[in-house]
This record gives sequence, structure tokens and C-alpha cells, in this order.
Amino acid sequence: MTIDKKNVPSVSVTYARNGGSTKSNALGMRAMQERAFEKRGEPYLLIKSPPASGKSRALMFIALDKLANQGLKQAIIVVPEKSIGSSFADEPLTKFGFWADWTVAPKWNLCNAPGEDGGKVNSVGSFLASDDKVLVCTHATFRFAVERFGIEAFDGRLIAVDEFHHVSANPDNVLGKHLGEFIARDKVHIVAMTGSYFRGDAEAVLAPTDEAKFDTVTYTYYEQLNGYEYLKQLDIGYFFYSGSYTDDILEVLNPAEKTIIHIPNVNSRESTKDKIKEVEHIITELGEWEGADPVTGFQIVTTPDGKKLRIADLVDDDPSKRDRVSAALKDPTQKNNRDHVDIIIALGMAKEGFDWIWCEHALTVGYRASLTEIVQIIGRATRDAPGKTRARFTNLIAEPDASESAVTEAINDTLKAIAASLLMEQVLAPRFNFTPKNPQNGPQPGFDYGDEGYQPDKCNVGFNEQTGQFQIEIKGLTEPKSKEAARICKEDLNEVIATFVQDKPSIERGLFDEEMVPEELTQLRLGKIIKDKYPELDEEDQEAVRQHAIAALNLTQQAARIALGDDKKDDAEPSLNTALIDGVRKFAMDVRELDIDLIDRINPFQEAYAILAKTMSEESLKQVAAAIASKRTSLSPDDAKELAVRAARFIKERERPPSITSSDAWERRLAEGAAAFMRFKKEGRYDG
Repeated sequence: MTIDKKNVPSVSVTYARNGGSTKSNALGMRAMQERAFEKRGEPYLLIKSPPASGKSRALMFIALDKLANQGLKQAIIVVPEKSIGSSFADEPLTKFGFWADWTVAPKWNLCNAPGEDGGKVNSVGSFLASDDKVLVCTHATFRFAVERFGIEAFDGRLIAVDEFHHVSANPDNVLGKHLGEFIARDKVHIVAMTGSYFRGDAEAVLAPTDEAKFDTVTYTYYEQLNGYEYLKQLDIGYFFYSGSYTDDILEVLNPAEKTIIHIPNVNSRESTKDKIKEVEHIITELGEWEGADPVTGFQIVTTPDGKKLRIADLVDDDPSKRDRVSAALKDPTQKNNRDHVDIIIALGMAKEGFDWIWCEHALTVGYRASLTEIVQIIGRATRDAPGKTRARFTNLIAEPDASESAVTEAINDTLKAIAASLLMEQVLAPRFNFTPKNPQNGPQPGFDYGDEGYQPDKCNVGFNEQTGQFQIEIKGLTEPKSKEAARICKEDLNEVIATFVQDKPSIERGLFDEEMVPEELTQLRLGKIIKDKYPELDEEDQEAVRQHAIAALNLTQQAARIALGDDKKDDAEPSLNTALIDGVRKFAMDVRELDIDLIDRINPFQEAYAILAKTMSEESLKQVAAAIASKRTSLSPDDAKELAVRAARFIKERERPPSITSSDAWERRLAEGAAAFMRFKKEGRYDG
């Protein structure tokens, strides 16, 4: 059997389905909620947890404790849009073992109240003056209220910010500025929650000094999906097409799967500029239109094999139609009815906070500018539901066309899609804890070290099934010294990797420059990115962060290659749920010694290229490579300086300078860089 080019997933992860993330304790808390509740006494708490893991309820438990036992007067829940306010509706928590119920008086759920955000500010004022305990409002209403009443008016209260990645440390972001002022005054408690692992794709969410005050609760995608009851496999793929996407969509859209289709933004390359016609075309491709259901507004289509599909169109701007469809999708009586709707077609809706547990396929046309948005869209398909064993996310992208004037834009979209795919693989993997290999090391309790157990004379790979964490020994690894560097290595490696895989020069060279020495990316480019991202860290801590980040990225890539079987046919089934764990262990055993130099010598983009070669036509691939090759530049003074710093480290370690005639390509590059640095210095290219 040969697999259609369009159906090669770039990431395929399988999980054990041990049921752990859906089981409740005596207080009615699931695993993530219990972990968050243990930190309920912290004044500043950041909860990083995937969509559908129960963040809303976790907040209810924490808020009720803060109100009853920690002396706080009121709790204000702030959500990005009105539709998400329903996540904080009344919950009978005592029914499941907790000591209080969650109740919000209807007049204090401002997401349901009529009127504009500005007008609702009076209601916030009335609430602050009342004895009632809980208010729910949008980010916008809250911003206006802070501007009108001042920071001091909120003293002694809990402010909980849902979908925290909407906030930014950028001075233009008003909510971010307000939060900074609240933290500086130190008279409120703040709980921040996000389902995204990239807190703002470009801007940091908080200033580093503010961020350091937060205690973090992290619940990983791995823990979430591994602990499900039904869903066991998640595939993520980017697939290329030529011509109009509406002609090719049925190659990746399976009408038998419950699907959310996000059609392209009208300003994107993929859009035909007529969104209504695009929806009509998708509907007619699926079968014969029978009319609209008068109650729900869903379009009824009969497929060629006689199946009736119920399609919700959220693209049509006609308020009378869209409001009816939207209300039908939110109907609580239909939440557990798998047959209520089959396909949802949307443009800007049905992303964040949209809850349809039956969704098996999130099909997105055109590149989405934000990784956070991609994580949110994928989250629509990762709900657990009876009978749902597999879910997938597909990103349909137009192939670069030689005759196209916007070929550069097409290439950029391709590179961004690959970056998103690499990053999602990282997010879905178990958590890595790296430690230097020392003679005094020993086995860690709770970790399984494979059939042979812990080997004192080798670099060991341990895995804890319960916590979803690796413990990996690496020879020559630099450990973080400061508290902040340790926090980054523990909590934020995906943030570092996100910046690296989105760095255009890195991904371009990693994919298409055959002469590139891997260390130019892993040491030089990543080293520079970390210097820019964390200027407050000293050189040794910056190096520690770099080593931990590249180890996490390269080990995931190598493990995925082994798990999918690089020597197997294209149609090979992905291995069982232990595949990634076995892959990391096998890679560590196959190399003579797992040391940081070896990890630095792996091009982190080589596996992505292998997938790209399977999914893109040979002609397009050659054209992309040629367009990127034409942009190559000679060594810049900045790069020469970085190479000279690395050359100095080389001299310190080996007690000799790098040789220009060495058989090792990286050593030759260091020698070239050091020589260029001296030349540029002589020419006065550096300040001072």
C-alpha cells in the first residue's frame, strides 16, 4: 500500500489512556486541579495547562478557599470574550465532595448582561461596593473599570485572568500595564491561567521581575492525553496543495470524521476573497444540499453514499442565521449528543474556549500567524469522548508557485508551518529533566531505567510514567546556577525552542543549506537568541539554558525518527504509546556516549526536512531551496564575534587554538570566525 502524499503526518503521538487525568479525588478534583489547589495559598499563581484539563474548575476551588480561608473580600474573573464567561457558571461542587458550591449571581456575570463594555463599568463599581463575592467580566470591561476606579479600589481581592496569553508586557497592552501596577502595589492576589505554552508569541506576558513573583503550576499535554480514557492518538500534519484549496479539500477532509474547518483569512494567499462562495463550494463538494434545518439553522447535505451531514456555517455574517447556528451549537441539552452536528465551518470563531468534545479533526486552511492560535485550534480536537480514539490537526497550505509574485510570502508560510509542527511535537512530548553525568549519580526514585536498570558507568535515561517526566544524564552538561536560569530550564524550555524554530535564518539554513555545520545553529544562532531573550543572565547561565533547550529539541526529534521508524515504509503504523520513550532510550544507547557535543552536532531541522520532502512536490522543494540559497550572505561582524567567543572557549578546554585545516567542520568554522573577528576589529567594525 502507498500512502497519499497528502496524508503523511509530520507528528504522530500515541498515549497510554491510563485514565489518570479524568479521575477525581475525594474533593471532586481531577489531577491538574488537585495540583493547582495545593498552591492555593500563593498570592501570585500561574496555571499552564492544556485546553479541556479543567482550569475553570481549578480556579473555582482556589477562589472559594481564598474567600473563605485567606481573608480576601471578593473574586473577579476576567475572560477575553463573552462566550468564555459560561465556563464560570454555577457549579454544585458539594455534590462531588468539596465543602462549598460555586455560585455567581446572574447580575454579576457581566458576560451575559446586555450593553457594551464601557457601560458595564458601573456594574463593576456596584459590585465592589457590595457584599457579594464573585464577578465575571471581559478583559475589556475590567480595563475600563481599573481606569475609572483606580488600582486601589481592588485592594484585598482576587483577580483571576483567564487565557492569560492575551496579556503582554508591551507598554501598549493596557491589561498588561494594569497587572504590573497591581503587582507593584501588592494588595491583591492574582491567578493567571493559559492553555497556550507560548505566553505571547512575540512579546513576553510579564516583565521578568514580575514573572519571578509567580508560582507556576504546569500540567503538560503529555499528562493530559496520557491520562484520558478514550483518545489515544493525535496526528499533526501540514499538507500542500496547488490551485484553489476548495478543489483539494476532500483529499484531507473525511466526511465520516467530526470536523471543524477554519477557512482562510480573507487577506491570506489561500483565500479566494469570497468567503461565502468558499463555504458553498465545500458544501457542494461534500454532497447534495437539502436545505437548512429550521430549528438549528444547520445545512443538511446528503453525501454520495447516502449519509446525511449536519453542517454548521459560522462564516455567514447574517446575524439572524449566525446567531441561530451559534445558539444551537451551545445548546447544553445537546452537549453529549454525538449526532447533533457533523461539520462546523468557521473563520474567526470556534477557537478559544469553544467546547465540542466530539471533534476529531481540526482542519485549518492557510497559515495562522500565531503559535498560540494553533495550540488553541488543536485544543478543539483534543477533548476526550466515548468512542473517539484518534484526533488530528491538518494545516492546508498553498505550495510555492514559481510564477507567483508572492513566492517569498509562500516560503515564509511554509517555514512557519514547519516551526509550528516542530513546536507541537515538543509540547506533546513528556517533560525533560537533564542532569550532568557524574560518578556520584544514582537512580532517582520512581524512574524506570529500562530492562537493564541503572548503569553507573553509562549516561542513563529514566522515565516516570506517573509524572510523565524523563530524567536524562548528559556528559559535559552545564547546570544553571541562578534561580531564574533554573526556572527557565525547568519551566520555559518550550519558550526558548519556540523563539529558535521561528527564527527565519535558523530554519532556512537548517532545512536547505547542505554546507551548514550544525553547530552554527545549535551553538551560534541559539546562543545569540538566548543572549537577546535573557540579557539579565550571566554567560554561564545563558550557556546552561542553551544546552538544555537544544538537548530537549534534538532528543525529541531523534526519538520521533526512531519511533516512526526511519527505515520503515511510509505506511508504517506509528508504534505504541511507549514509542517516544523507547526512542529517547534507544538513541542514548546507540551513541557511544550521550554528551552535549554530540547533541550540538545534530541539525535540529533534519527530521522536518524528511517530512517536507514527502509532502511537497519535488519541483516546489527545489524552488524553495534555490530561493533561500540566493539569500546567503558572508560572515557578519556579529557572527564573527560569536564565533570568536566560542573559539576562546575551545582554547580553554583543549589548550590549543582551533585549526583552519582540521578535519572537523566546526573547528574549521571557529578558526575562520576568530580570524574574521581579528580582521573586523582591525578595520574598526566594532564600537569601542
